[in-house]
Order: sequence, then C-alpha cells, then structure tokens
Amino acid sequence: MRHYEIVLIIHPDQSTQVSTMADKYKETIQKYNGIVHRFEDWGRKQLAHYIMFNIECNKETLSKLNHNFSFNDVILRSLVTSQKKAITEPSIMMIEKQRIKGDEKTANKTKV
Repeated sequence: MRHYEIVLIIHPDQSTQVSTMADKYKETIQKYNGIVHRFEDWGRKQLAHYIMFNIECNKETLSKLNHNFSFNDVILRSLVTSQKKAITEPSIMMIEKQRIKGDEKTANKTKV
C-alpha cells in the first residue's frame, strides 16, 4: 500500500456537510483495508472550506475516492499527492490555526 495526502476544497456554503462527508470517505478507506493516519479540518477560509487526509491505501481505493470526489458537487477541487511515508504530526495549517485560537483565548482572558 502507498501513502497519499489528499486536500479537498469544499464550497463554503456547504461547511455544515464537512464532517459527514469526511466520515464517509474515512469509511471508504477503512472498508478497503486502508488507514487514515491524519485528518485535519482546516476550516472555512475566505473562499472555501479545506480538509486534509493523510492515508495509506492501494490504488483501487484511491481510484474509488477520486471517482467519488469528481461526482461530488460540494467539492470544488481535490489534490492528491504521493508521500514516501505516513505523516502523522500536525500540519503547518493546523499549528497556525491552534496558535490563533490560543491567542484568542489569551486575548479574551486579558479583557476580563
């Protein structure tokens, strides 16, 4: 099995469907003996909602996922890149998101 990183760009009006959609893709991966090493919901940015998976699967599973991505109107773009190994540590996007949330919590504490 090979390692892949998948980034999905989702229509911003459909942000409420993200968790359901992500669960469906996780189930598909696991159904065909794949492994989800990392899942990150980067959240809604200016023009879209972003999610990222790092997975380990065979080519057939990846083909099924790509097929599902292409027929899902909610997904504006998908990017699949091959990786040399499983990536499990948080991405730069998640580190930045957590840093910003930490700053907001600190700022809220100082306002009180």
